[in-house]
Amino acid sequence: MATEVKAIPNRRWYVIHTQTGQEDKVRRSLENKIQRQSEDTHIFQVLVPTEKVSEIRDGKKRITERKFFPGYVLVEMDLNERSWYLIKSTPGVTGFIGAGSKPLPLDEEEVNHILRQSQEKKEKPSPKVIFEKGEGVRIIEGPFVNFSGTIDEVNPSRGRLKVLVSVFGRPTPVELEYWQVEKL
Repeated sequence: MATEVKAIPNRRWYVIHTQTGQEDKVRRSLENKIQRQSEDTHIFQVLVPTEKVSEIRDGKKRITERKFFPGYVLVEMDLNERSWYLIKSTPGVTGFIGAGSKPLPLDEEEVNHILRQSQEKKEKPSPKVIFEKGEGVRIIEGPFVNFSGTIDEVNPSRGRLKVLVSVFGRPTPVELEYWQVEKL
């Protein structure tokens, strides 16, 4: 998949609103319709932007995919009556995003940003839970289990936190991994 989109007359990106949880089903259905109808469809690409996220479950690191825009699918197409009807008649599609009944195309810059972001997040998984400095957490794993503390530093690239825990009445910095704490 290309990470840059060049302007081609009549070939633009549009956003389709889908029923919740039906994004992949709509994508597959549209891709099947495109293959059956050949080039008459004027639909070129169907995309559900996702990112990989890492989480720890039962002590094991798992990488899953999460959708950037739940309930939405991006479609590159030449908007005409045939392509509009093809999309609107797809099960799970509730409509296009736009003013009134006229779908509005995305800006080229917006599409390039979404494609770059999607590509970057697929190459390097981000943590599922986002922590912020000053947030309260409870330690659920390690030597300080059941202690509560406040986040002093966040290092998302390493998936580590520095938490200030009160030990003998004094704040003590403890370095922990994301999976070793939970938000209060």
